[in-house]
Amino acid sequence: MAEKPRARSDAKSRRRRSLLDAAATLFSEHGFNGVSMEDLGTAVGISGPAVYRHFPSKQAVLAELLIGVTTALLDGGTAETERAPRGDLALRALIEFHVDFAIRNTDVIRVHDRDRSALLPDDAHRVRLLQRRYVELWVSLLARLFPDSEVAELRVRAHAAFGLMNSTPYTVRRRGTTSAERLRALLERMTYAALTS
Repeated sequence: MAEKPRARSDAKSRRRRSLLDAAATLFSEHGFNGVSMEDLGTAVGISGPAVYRHFPSKQAVLAELLIGVTTALLDGGTAETERAPRGDLALRALIEFHVDFAIRNTDVIRVHDRDRSALLPDDAHRVRLLQRRYVELWVSLLARLFPDSEVAELRVRAHAAFGLMNSTPYTVRRRGTTSAERLRALLERMTYAALTS
C-alpha cells in the first residue's frame, strides 16, 4: 500500500521539476510577463488550472526557479572549494564549476538577468542573500591567494569574473558560434586571467 502514495509523490515531484524546466525555457524566450500559467501547463501536457496544484502563482514558479538555481550554485561552489586543494588549484576548480554551471543553465541566467525584478520582495531578498554568500565564497578564496589586496577590490574581481562566465546565454545559442567545449575552455582561461591579473 505504501507504494501508491510514494509513486504519486514521485510523479508530483517529476511534474513540478518539468514545470520548472518549462518555465526556464519559456521565461527565457518570452520574458516572465509574456508567459501565462496556461502556457506553462501546455508545455508539460496539463491544463493551466492544473499548474496551480503545484504552484500557487506564477511568481512562486519564478521564485522557486531563481532560489533553486542560486542555492545550487552556492552549494556546488562550497563543495568544490572544500574538495579542491588550497590555493591556485581551488580557484581553477571553482572557475571550472561555475563555467560548467553557466553553460548548463543558460535559460535561468537569462531569466535572472531580465526578470528577477518580478520576484516578490521576500523572495528577492532571499536570492540576494544567497548571492552575497556565493560572492563571499569567491572573495575568501581570492583573499588567500592575494593577501595584500583590499576586500573591495577582490569583490570587483569576483563580479567581473561572473560577468565573463555568465555571458553564456548570449553566446551559446547563436548559430555559428564556437562549440560548448571550446567555449568552456575559453571562458575558463579568460576568467582565470581576469582574476589573477
